[in-house]
Amino acid sequence: MRTIASIFTSRNKALIAYVTVGYPSLQSTLKVVPLLDKLGCDIIELGIPFSDPLADGATIQKASYTALQNGVTPQLCLEVAQQLRRETDIPLVLMTYLNPVFYYGYKEFCASCVASEVNGLVIPDLPPEEGTELEACARAHGIDLIYFLAPTSTEERIKLAAGKSSGFIYLVSVTGVTGARDSLPEELESFVRRVRAAAKQPLCVGFGISTPEQAQRVACIADGVIVGSQIIKLMETDDGLASLKKFVKGLRAAIDLECM
Repeated sequence: MRTIASIFTSRNKALIAYVTVGYPSLQSTLKVVPLLDKLGCDIIELGIPFSDPLADGATIQKASYTALQNGVTPQLCLEVAQQLRRETDIPLVLMTYLNPVFYYGYKEFCASCVASEVNGLVIPDLPPEEGTELEACARAHGIDLIYFLAPTSTEERIKLAAGKSSGFIYLVSVTGVTGARDSLPEELESFVRRVRAAAKQPLCVGFGISTPEQAQRVACIADGVIVGSQIIKLMETDDGLASLKKFVKGLRAAIDLECM
């Protein structure tokens, strides 16, 4: 099993793909994740569906709702991760909200992540000021806990997240929710520079990236590019995943282009 840290030493820029577990079906998840690995993705975010996904836009909200209707639970997501380990050694990161983890129990959840060979956790509604208990559990189990920063983050918040996040820091490109966008904000470069000045961890940018051109722009200033909503949309296309394959290959090629 590859670690998150190994990704940022073995490849110049990382391509991170998000999928909602159980959308459109569990079989889709089990099929698509190994495919994304083969297409050149470096890390997979497995989204645990949640009834109140406050950081997610319409596309992922719909995916979460459908997955919940399909009976997907946090326990089932852990079992899916364990199944995926038979097919791929790509680093797996669970993206969830704090409530399901708290209900499960921090120690129990981290122990289950280890049993399922999950590498990291991304929890959008866990601020670094309140993460001490879960951080200790994650660290004790060798799991990376990845914090978020937004363009509105203060210098104090940036320093705090830089002192606590492991694996990488998740930079939100826009103030808002996930979802494909026509363009990325002009101030993205200055935001990444502000965080780079305070953080030693790799910096990965997500929210709104939906074209190879946007991915290349991000790759020229950050260490990783995170794409979710557009992948979810293309998983809905009834063409044998041909559109998804073309899209991800285009992302990989764009990210690997030399920056001017």
